[in-house]
Amino acid sequence: MTDVAKVNRRFSTVSAVPLAKTDTWPKDVGILALEVYFPAQYVDQTDLEKYNNVEAGKYTVGLGQTHMGFCSVQEDINSLCLTVVQRLMERTQLPWDSVGRLEVGTETIIDKSKAVKTVLMELFQDSGNTDIEGIDTTNACYGGTASLFNAANWMESSSWDGRYAMVVCGDIAVYPNGNARPTGGAGAVAMLIGPKAPLALEQGLRGTHMENVYDFYKPNLASEYPMVDGKLSIQCYFRALDRCYTSYRQKIQNQWKQAGNDRPFTLDDLQYMIFHTPFCKMVQKSLARLMFSDFLSASRDTPSSLYKGLEAFRGLKLEDTYNNKDLDKALLKASQDTFNKKTKASLYLSTHNGNMYTSSLYGCLASLLSSHSAQELAGSRIGAFSYGSGLAASFFSFRVSQDASPGSPLDKLVSSTSDLPKRLASRKCVSPEEFTEIMNQREQFYHKGKKRGGKREREGNSSQLIPVAGSQEFFRNLEYSSPVSRLYEIWLGEGFLEDLLFKVARSGWGSRRWSWEEPGGMQLPGIDTAKLSKYVVPWELKIPFLKMLSATVERVETLELDIQN
Repeated sequence: MTDVAKVNRRFSTVSAVPLAKTDTWPKDVGILALEVYFPAQYVDQTDLEKYNNVEAGKYTVGLGQTHMGFCSVQEDINSLCLTVVQRLMERTQLPWDSVGRLEVGTETIIDKSKAVKTVLMELFQDSGNTDIEGIDTTNACYGGTASLFNAANWMESSSWDGRYAMVVCGDIAVYPNGNARPTGGAGAVAMLIGPKAPLALEQGLRGTHMENVYDFYKPNLASEYPMVDGKLSIQCYFRALDRCYTSYRQKIQNQWKQAGNDRPFTLDDLQYMIFHTPFCKMVQKSLARLMFSDFLSASRDTPSSLYKGLEAFRGLKLEDTYNNKDLDKALLKASQDTFNKKTKASLYLSTHNGNMYTSSLYGCLASLLSSHSAQELAGSRIGAFSYGSGLAASFFSFRVSQDASPGSPLDKLVSSTSDLPKRLASRKCVSPEEFTEIMNQREQFYHKGKKRGGKREREGNSSQLIPVAGSQEFFRNLEYSSPVSRLYEIWLGEGFLEDLLFKVARSGWGSRRWSWEEPGGMQLPGIDTAKLSKYVVPWELKIPFLKMLSATVERVETLELDIQN
């Protein structure tokens, strides 16, 4: 067994065999395993404050952000999701045919018709598993949660065939130069869903609020940038939180009452609380609002020490408090200890990477797991609030398994996230000048074709498919190949990869199977393998590169290309 295989086996959280379907209702459906991906580079928010000539602390204190991860021009939503799924399957050691549903939540749309899920099917090709339900789900940052609910609903329905489900959520959050740009970020999370999970979704406990509002939307399909009404969006977030929490609280109290336990639900019944995180400061205010909601619902004989400093605001209604700075100050002070105990640890990834849109909430979950032991988490209830502009929002909860013994599913899940701080620390810090230049490149190349030989040869939805940067830099940065590139360097002559992509597109290789000549070379129709071997260093693990290349070629192979083979 290789060292990589040993590491993967160590962190495996599930059995490497498909589940056996029974006639009984599957119990404790939820998250069995979880994988997080974020870009390999970031910009320091303190440096960005200086570069943008704003007052010190505007981003680091006002937003609560330390670093912001971002994608190069060579990465798109497909490469992010391919990477995170590949890593999850490698770590869990599951056979590819054990997945019966795969659903993607994303708002990063690079094709108005073709789903990211269909691109991910490339990973299942060798197994022959094409019987996989699910498709993309889109509504701003809510798509990942909708996909999670859909996966759980499938598993708890008559449609379930006994196999696992997988939920993938990922996005690239970018904004034009201005006040909103420091609230960007990027990343993806993949979750394996099944019964007897260490993080089980609590049945019947979802409080949802939806309405029609234009707080954040993307009407311009030729741009990555959204239209944002920041003040309205924050107000919508808080209004949705208030209403979802009220609905959730009523449902859990009804469940308790039916069980003979007639009492109010409060924040004390949540050991941990995670939120969708546009920026970290907003989360602290959100937790404070939950405390205020408890305060307004509590009887007047409730000990004042529980809500110290809030009595002067008892006559207010929730909907009248969105812009009350005096209340905000009092709430932040009253809820500080609660925030530190229940929520602060969940913001580690968001603080250092920024907003990941659909995967933001689940990045917070990974941060929470990475900062606590299995023993600390065992038996706890984790509250979760998901918000997507436009708007759709839900408040729900996970019940953590009681079994925290060494080798238990919970212990393995927690262990698999323990390297999160180390991974974040290993990223490359990029100057604000270089960051701005990369953002300008993304803006320039997004939805634009490239001229070749005086003729426009492709028009498409992703500039990343045919890289405009040097081929060497492309290969070192493209994160889908990162599991391979960590083991060896791939060196390609300047411009060779681009020529290769166009030639294999012309040959139609992308729609057929590939083969390798052992021990070192590979066969491609219409390609001189002797020339290829000049540029590509042979390596042991070839499949991740080939699958990335195949997925790329598949996107351009039908175009009319004026290329001489």
